[in-house]
Amino acid sequence: VQLQASGGGLAQAGGYLRLSCVASGSTFSSYYMGWYRQAPGKQRELVADISSGGSTNYADSVKGRFTISRDNAKNTVYLQMNSLKPEDTAVYYCHTLIPIGVYEYDYWGQGTLVTVSS
Repeated sequence: VQLQASGGGLAQAGGYLRLSCVASGSTFSSYYMGWYRQAPGKQRELVADISSGGSTNYADSVKGRFTISRDNAKNTVYLQMNSLKPEDTAVYYCHTLIPIGVYEYDYWGQGTLVTVSS
């Protein structure tokens, strides 16, 4: 599985960006998908995730501002980020965890940089 993230860039505080992550593979609809971020000097943290059935989960810091969604026909997961804050500045990674047999395998996208200016 390959994940290709895009959509990062520079935004002003209060602005918005939409990240996209395209996944290879014919069984995308069965994948759990997540967005993580890592700010300079900090650990990578979960931002939001979405199950194969469409259930979503958000970090408290982004609830009400970010929305994760998926388009199974396009093998794509999105992260709509509104009301951006300078503390949202980070490299954002898409992630999936695929069970194969008794094991689970992590796959990460290459990351896309989001910079929010005050």
